[in-house]
Amino acid sequence: MLQLNNVSKSYTSRRVLRGISLDVLPGELYGYVGGNGAGKTTSMRIMLGISEADSGTVRLNGSPIDDRVRSTIGYMPEERGLYPKMTLVDQLTYFGVVHGVTARSARAAADYWLHRLGLSGRFDSPLESLSLGNQQRVQLAAALVHEPAALILDEPFSGLDPGAVNTIANILREEADRGIPVVFSSHQLELVEKLCDRIGILRDGRIIAEGTYEQLGSAVGRQYVIETPVARATWLSQLERALDNDAEHLSVQAQDGNHTRVKISEHLDEQLIIDVIRRSGDLTAFYQWLPPLTEIYSAAMSGTADSPTTAAA
Repeated sequence: MLQLNNVSKSYTSRRVLRGISLDVLPGELYGYVGGNGAGKTTSMRIMLGISEADSGTVRLNGSPIDDRVRSTIGYMPEERGLYPKMTLVDQLTYFGVVHGVTARSARAAADYWLHRLGLSGRFDSPLESLSLGNQQRVQLAAALVHEPAALILDEPFSGLDPGAVNTIANILREEADRGIPVVFSSHQLELVEKLCDRIGILRDGRIIAEGTYEQLGSAVGRQYVIETPVARATWLSQLERALDNDAEHLSVQAQDGNHTRVKISEHLDEQLIIDVIRRSGDLTAFYQWLPPLTEIYSAAMSGTADSPTTAAA
């Protein structure tokens, strides 16, 4: 488990992190999102031990981040940290050895990851001869070559074509499935929504919302889709009568033909809605609707979510 406990950091008079705490579980993909300057890169550098927190603690599997623990972590910085004139296989082998792997095992791992990332024909090419997208793949391979105990990746999908995005997304899922914590930041919210087990939203150095996609979606408000051939005006008026004084806690958010999306407050019982519509006629479908992460993110940033922070289950 990767744990941050009440981590704060300032540069001169500017506070970058304000008491961040989070746990990334073994086997979990944790998506880290926020605007530029929110504190993502600073906190990830502190997770790795590259930067030192002013206060708070960081631990991996119970151990503080010292040189030994740091060598077990795979890190992919947003800015590239590779050698432009060195061949791909030589520098991946080098990075493996730096992390404590034998030269023979590091070379085998370099071969594997270059094949896996679609660069098998470029083993002996210098890095500078590759496109920026392919250099990004090599940077990921450098984070994986020593079979890390945790992965910390800063914008790993930046500048990649859709095929490379799918390849890297699958690799991150596989790495989590072997039981390590995986943290990555990204501005591609649709990808974070699809890929991550839990998501943390940062603003001004604080985690303002955290949880699964479903938990974060519910924090924006409980919304349900109703599908029925019964005229909307008919079942809606009957529902408002049944709710009586609570009718003000139900509102129609969207409508399209027989489909209606309604928002209800937490204390209303969805079974009452189902029963009223069934008494009116046929109820074809009734299910909870979750907003896209882009909408959840906007609500969190503007403070319009029903609950500003959702704890993990």
